[in-house]
Amino acid sequence: MKNIIPILGAATLFMASCQGGTAKKTQAKIDSTIVTNAAATTDSTQCYQYIKNRDTATLTLKTIDNKLTGTLGYNLYEKDKNAGTIAGVVKGDTIIANYTFQSEGKTSIREVAFLKKGDQLAEGFGDVQEVKGETKFKNLSKLKFDGSMTFDKIDCK
Repeated sequence: MKNIIPILGAATLFMASCQGGTAKKTQAKIDSTIVTNAAATTDSTQCYQYIKNRDTATLTLKTIDNKLTGTLGYNLYEKDKNAGTIAGVVKGDTIIANYTFQSEGKTSIREVAFLKKGDQLAEGFGDVQEVKGETKFKNLSKLKFDGSMTFDKIDCK
């Protein structure tokens, strides 16, 4: 009977040490999963600029997974300057976003599209229509990315 107490104590310690190892392994697996999932999320800010003759435009994009936000501004010669924000999605190598901007003291919303080509973004153009006060493309599959307005990647300031 006197031998049972030390044996039970040793067995209890042995079982506790085994449980501690399992708990550590489980926590390590959870930590590994969190790190792996965090690494899979793409989070970046990129800046672009268009300059041709007297026309300039700037674009800053913050991308998280396939969603993006940012700023866009156009300063086109002999046209009203406009600047605002964009919010949209990335579908493969194409960006589709709503551009909310101020021009002539009025807030407007216009759909914009960009096609990524290396370190450049070519703005897409196509037929548009007015939908609930917003300018939208009639058919996204018919957009033309002809390079008439191509933004080059630059260092963000």
